[in-house]
Amino acid sequence: MSLTNSQDESKVDTSKLELFRGTLDVLILKALVWGPLHGYAITSFIRRYSDDALLVEEGTLYPALWRLESKKLLEAEWGLSENNRKAKFYRLTEEGRRHLHRETQTWEAYAIAVAKVLGATQPHPAVEELA
Repeated sequence: MSLTNSQDESKVDTSKLELFRGTLDVLILKALVWGPLHGYAITSFIRRYSDDALLVEEGTLYPALWRLESKKLLEAEWGLSENNRKAKFYRLTEEGRRHLHRETQTWEAYAIAVAKVLGATQPHPAVEELA
């Protein structure tokens, strides 16, 4: 998965950023909340809802889908795409829905904490005492 900075269009290699681990799984599960999708539709969902900031490549997507399926968070079934092509459609299991709910809560708490640190405009009093 690559992350594009919408301000200067530079890409950050997220494989080097440990904090992003697990994020793709949550994004995939979220894409499937409204019903089954094939791989290309999942990547399109993520790209569109991130305003083209998150680009998921096939080499990243399909191992993640396989991993989620092996954990019983997804089920897959072959069908025909809107182009009448054979495609594998993925859908959330009940365990996948529960997992998404838990992970969403964790991710939201994490994002709030990071935003607080990034929004700091002065040192915390406890940090000043240590200096």
